[in-house]
Amino acid sequence: MMEKYGVIFYRDEEYKGYVAEAIGLPGCVSQGKTMEEAVENIKDAIAGYVLVEKKHGRLKGHPLPSQYFLGEVAVGHSI
Repeated sequence: MMEKYGVIFYRDEEYKGYVAEAIGLPGCVSQGKTMEEAVENIKDAIAGYVLVEKKHGRLKGHPLPSQYFLGEVAVGHSI
């Protein structure tokens, strides 16, 4: 059974590529020079992460629920 995991992708200008962070899987991060490479690399990273965490009985992350929302908010600071 395939499980879906949330991933945040962002461009890293210093690296000149893309960084991918798995939501809910602390420390599960990968990267790639292209978005396609970053997608494939984070898939491998998630698979390895889940395998190791399950083996040791400490998997704390979870797959995405059937419905989820992604958004952003702007927060102003007043002094």
